[in-house]
Amino acid sequence: MQKGLSLIELLIVVAVVGILATIAYPSYNDQLRRAARVEAVSLLHDAALRLERHYSLVGQYDDGDRLVTPMPSGSRYYSVQAQRDGEGFRLLAKRLPRGLMEADRCGDFVLDQAGAQSNPGSLADTTDCWGS
Repeated sequence: MQKGLSLIELLIVVAVVGILATIAYPSYNDQLRRAARVEAVSLLHDAALRLERHYSLVGQYDDGDRLVTPMPSGSRYYSVQAQRDGEGFRLLAKRLPRGLMEADRCGDFVLDQAGAQSNPGSLADTTDCWGS
């Protein structure tokens, strides 16, 4: 009676694990990218809601020369920036130049006071990026 694994059996197990890893890893990274995009979109909507609340209380989006604070600072993969745009505002979730989102197909995210959504530098459809 034989006990343990032979070298051939061990090589087959290693090959199967390697094949499964090459299939699973890109799918896993895709899910991480999707989650990071959802987080960026939610940060922009949170910032827009804060600005709209301030507007409903005060009648303007800013206090003097800058938009109201506190604004969300960003996430691990995106930084959030707010800019005055005439009588409105423009929010930008900019990809950080390193890591998982560096070459993401959706690019950066922009939201303004009218609710217009765009993705400058995007290789994908805007509705796919904002709805993923």
